[in-house]
Amino acid sequence: MNKLNPRKPFKCVESIRHAHRVAVSTPRIHSRFEYNRLLKDVGKSGRIDYARELFDEMSDRDEFTWNTMIASYANAGRFDEARKLFSETPLKSSITWSSLLSGYCQHGCENEAFELFWKMQIQGQRPTQYTLGSVLRLCSKLGLLQKGQLIHGYSKKTQFDTNVFVVTSLIDMYAKCNCILAAEYLFKMMPHSNNHVTWTAMITGYAQNGDGFKAIKCFRDMHAERVEPNQFTFPSVLNACAAVLASEFGLQVHVCIIRGGFEANIFVQSALVDMYVKCGDVDTAMRVLKNMKVNDVVSWNSMIVGCVRQGFMDQALSLFHKMHSTNMKVDDYTYPSVLNSLASSSDKQNAMSVHGLIVKTGYEAYKLVNNALVDMYAKQGKLDCAFNVFNQMEDKDIISWTSLVTGYAHNGSYEKALKLFCDMRTFGIYPDQIVVASILSSCAKLTVLKFGQQVHAILNKSSLGFSLSVDNSLLTMYAECGCIEDVNRVFDSMKAQNVITWTALIVGYAQNGRGKDSLQFYDRMIASGTKPDFITFIGLLFACSHAGLVDNGLEYFETMHKVYGINPGPEHYACMIDLFGRLGNLVEAKKLLNHMTTEPDAAVWKALLSACRVHGNLELGERAAKNLFELEPRNAVPYILLSNMYSTAGRWEDAARIRRLMKSKAINKEPGCSWMEVKSKVHTFMSEDKGHPRTAEIYKKIEEIMKLIKEAGYVPDLNFALHDTDEEGKEIGLAYHSEKLAIAYALLTIPEGATIRIFKNIRICGDCHAAMKYISKVYCRNIVLRDPKCFHHFTEGECSCGDYW
Repeated sequence: MNKLNPRKPFKCVESIRHAHRVAVSTPRIHSRFEYNRLLKDVGKSGRIDYARELFDEMSDRDEFTWNTMIASYANAGRFDEARKLFSETPLKSSITWSSLLSGYCQHGCENEAFELFWKMQIQGQRPTQYTLGSVLRLCSKLGLLQKGQLIHGYSKKTQFDTNVFVVTSLIDMYAKCNCILAAEYLFKMMPHSNNHVTWTAMITGYAQNGDGFKAIKCFRDMHAERVEPNQFTFPSVLNACAAVLASEFGLQVHVCIIRGGFEANIFVQSALVDMYVKCGDVDTAMRVLKNMKVNDVVSWNSMIVGCVRQGFMDQALSLFHKMHSTNMKVDDYTYPSVLNSLASSSDKQNAMSVHGLIVKTGYEAYKLVNNALVDMYAKQGKLDCAFNVFNQMEDKDIISWTSLVTGYAHNGSYEKALKLFCDMRTFGIYPDQIVVASILSSCAKLTVLKFGQQVHAILNKSSLGFSLSVDNSLLTMYAECGCIEDVNRVFDSMKAQNVITWTALIVGYAQNGRGKDSLQFYDRMIASGTKPDFITFIGLLFACSHAGLVDNGLEYFETMHKVYGINPGPEHYACMIDLFGRLGNLVEAKKLLNHMTTEPDAAVWKALLSACRVHGNLELGERAAKNLFELEPRNAVPYILLSNMYSTAGRWEDAARIRRLMKSKAINKEPGCSWMEVKSKVHTFMSEDKGHPRTAEIYKKIEEIMKLIKEAGYVPDLNFALHDTDEEGKEIGLAYHSEKLAIAYALLTIPEGATIRIFKNIRICGDCHAAMKYISKVYCRNIVLRDPKCFHHFTEGECSCGDYW
């Protein structure tokens, strides 16, 4: 032994042992035939360097020897050595050329493969059926339809178009290039063949192109022709069954699998699990999974994905825990499935545990896993965690951005969603339909019309194509911003409509003071064959309420249950009580309240309290307010309304008591705030606000406005004054309400002829409503003001709400 290192033998001893191992492992070779056979076996096993040693030892090499060595190098992707040997070959046959070419095809080297294919013909070598098969497989793999068609043309000229091997490759190529009709034509034109490979290619083609029923029919025809399916046929037909939810036929295929002895094949078993779980038969899928002799991660992933899709989130998580506890190899497809199961739950503890495991196992570097993490945290409302994962990603794609942007939008962080959308565009990521729909919804919530119009312009310039979801979001955005003409244009341009489209129209027109038009759209909706849903009737009753259409409202309220089987919810009752209350019919409102089939919620009591305030029914108002104190204890509105009702009735002590109660609970009234957009910048105003850079001009404009509208007949309604002062003080206070400051700034900045759009966070007061009517008349301006209740379109001294505000 080596004295310096007793564990390491001398080099000469190692050499002797190596020679002995080679002598033992390598049989004595007597002939070139035996050498060639060994060279082929060694090359196929991937021992390329040992194959080269054998090749170099051979003094008597023939064409087979050279071709085998070239093929070994090429198939291993060692093209420099393959090309060198190819150039040294004394005799190049078509097989020699094909040996190098098949390696290029196998490794997806498109340019090199086709250059060699055409060059071999220039050199006078005729490609074989296997050469054509290799090139066609490359076309299938890379989706090279045009080049595949060239090979098809060549096969016709060389009469290979009747060769079963070549035609099968052509069928596969056309199917994978989404030209299933061409594949079908070739299959039907083929002479009668018992080749199961050709049948399998056709079945697979149908399944991959989304035509599951044709795949099933093809499998039936194959069975009728007595062609035996194999382990590659069954997964394709099972995928087709899963796609069209043909569970009964899938069960028959399962029987064929058992009879054919393929039930132990891991690919077939995996396809069975996938088929059963996609068809909703989770129990049978679980039985197949448990009977598998080898735990296959693909099958377990299919099971987890299936459970998530069917809504069995706990089972999906349980399967993951079993995989982890049995030390099964979890891959980058397992984690996204598990994270999807956690996304729809509030199980934040397990979410953090799985994230920790992802970091521990090194999968945090995988884009697919990170995208699923961002999506999960966003859907759970943990936006900071979602952003942190997103921010640490080196390679962000459209899915990464979409998950984050939609997460912020769905969780009410609309401004952040818009900012991220701008960042996304800056980084050169073009939005998809999901992002666009989310951003348009955010624009609707923020009522930022200009931004929404820019997104619409981006959409028009893009190649995204038709999307019903995007069109519906676009329609809703314009409706929420009070642009009813744009709503019409979007609707007229839509290729299709669904119940969401019609409901958005009905609600949009009702919000903009055109309730009768809403009812006409409902009639058109029914005529189109679209069935109304729960939300549609909320929109209809809202339209009737704001237009004062009692008879229509009662008719729709009865129709929803009698005709469509929809039980009214608190939202429907709130609309009906609001409808009765606006017209002063509090007797019917109380009667309906007492006969509700569901427990009244805050919206019902708010509608009743509002009606009681307008019509002075203090007794019923007290009942409504007290219920609201319990349901929404931090909401200041019922306290203020009840206090004002007591004041109006002269019950000053009760009014003071309610104010003290409100103060003792530290409940503060939400301050009135109005805002508008001028040149892509939002300007916000509070009552008696003096923080705007152009305050002096605004206040001077207010003086002008008040003078002109008083001359036109406006009389301040001091009941809406905010301060308990003398009449002059109250009148001055009214003049500087937030919406009046906003209209003053608008008259200073928005060109004549352009519509003025103002938004307010609380309901417009009666005095401001009256003032706006006079302002629209005196200044000849169209004014659109939106409060939480509806839009008010002021034109020539009139309002679209018909004063049912």
